[in-house]
Amino acid sequence: MPRPVPADGEVLVEVKAAGINPGEAMIRRGALHDRWPATFPSGQGSDLAGVIAEIGPGVRGFNVGDEVIGFSERRSSQAEYVAVPADQVTAKPAGVPWEVAGSLFVAGTTAYAAVRAVQLRPGDTVAVAGAAGGVGTVAVQLAVRAGATVLGIAGPVNDDWLTAHGVIPVNYGDGLADRLRAAAPSGRVDAFLDFFGGGYVQLAVEELGVEPGRVDTIIDFPAIERFGVLGAGNADASDIAVVAELAGLVADGALEVPIARVFGLDDVRAAYTELEKRHTRGKLVLRP
Repeated sequence: MPRPVPADGEVLVEVKAAGINPGEAMIRRGALHDRWPATFPSGQGSDLAGVIAEIGPGVRGFNVGDEVIGFSERRSSQAEYVAVPADQVTAKPAGVPWEVAGSLFVAGTTAYAAVRAVQLRPGDTVAVAGAAGGVGTVAVQLAVRAGATVLGIAGPVNDDWLTAHGVIPVNYGDGLADRLRAAAPSGRVDAFLDFFGGGYVQLAVEELGVEPGRVDTIIDFPAIERFGVLGAGNADASDIAVVAELAGLVADGALEVPIARVFGLDDVRAAYTELEKRHTRGKLVLRP
């Protein structure tokens, strides 16, 4: 691909890290065609962090050489260079590693929107399906910060990580509803976040009795219509101010974004093959 040229109001970023996300694989397969149609040939990727290499006309407040975190809405971040509007990047705090900075946008804003949507209050108990994934690992920490008791649904290999972050691990499998009730201090689950799909919304509403207005799913779109639950996700917090807030929490040591593995950009196929196994704790990241 030719090196992009920044248009009016844009900056050109030399990418140092770009996260990959399950939604990108689903778009490529056509699974989300009704919402996000894919045409080919196409780039991929929204998450990015890097160094400003060029300033387009009309841009103020940034300089060549600035380290930034941001996002692309053109499926273009998994590349060596990407041109993006200047209002889609923010300064990268010095204490945030490139791998974390480059994988913060999609997972971070999705988790932020989902936790906000179910209106957690101190004393609430919230169950989180997919608690060890890219979105889930951020969401459980934000939910703990909100004062809730957090039940993290994941495999046993993640028990120690969840416990260390103030989360009560509950392993998935048969009898899950009973295990969740037993783990909840009050014996009930007040809210539910579904980052995995596969029937968790039905379990939340029909087996646990969670009010639909306090259930959010980012993946089970048919369940949104069937049960009247929420579907808040990345689009509902797709704001550079949210990215800056999350980056500040990381820099302060108040939020961890686990990095499962880093791949070179040439190994993008292997990275997606690993991602689509759906057993990764935290984020997979590309480094050009």
